[in-house]
Amino acid sequence: MRASRALAVAATAFAAVGVCAPTAVATGSGGGGNGNGPTNVTVRPTQVHQGGQLAVSASGCNRGGSVTSNAFPPTALTLNRAGQSAATPRIYDHATPGQYNLAVRCNDSSLVVTRTFTVIAGRGAQGGLGGSMAPSSTEMAIGAALVGTAALGGGLFISRRRRLSGGKV
Repeated sequence: MRASRALAVAATAFAAVGVCAPTAVATGSGGGGNGNGPTNVTVRPTQVHQGGQLAVSASGCNRGGSVTSNAFPPTALTLNRAGQSAATPRIYDHATPGQYNLAVRCNDSSLVVTRTFTVIAGRGAQGGLGGSMAPSSTEMAIGAALVGTAALGGGLFISRRRRLSGGKV
């Protein structure tokens, strides 16, 4: 009985290895610097304002890599938890509007993959600043006056209420 279980487990293990081995060879896993290079390179957004950021992702760069372009400084690709290599280059503030190419290269490969994106004139919306800006002195004065008025009105209400009920609360 034990021998048949062991035989079944061994057969299952060999079958799993036999099925996975061709896939490992085809995708170049094992990391030996086989030169496959970056694949599935994506750039988001495809149109970005001067001073904005791009999100570049690629597969196949297990040992890191770099993203280069005339529109931003060279940026390193780092491996994230999902197994994808990613970079977020920031476009130069003074980049000339127009179409640009970027090049993605893995550290263990000489293959380079290029993608295009467009730089748009002007700055993007400065969203999210409302909660981080301090109030002006005028806003502070109005707020203080409202709080003071509310405190005075509340005090008068309580003192009148005591007099009307004969001094008993």
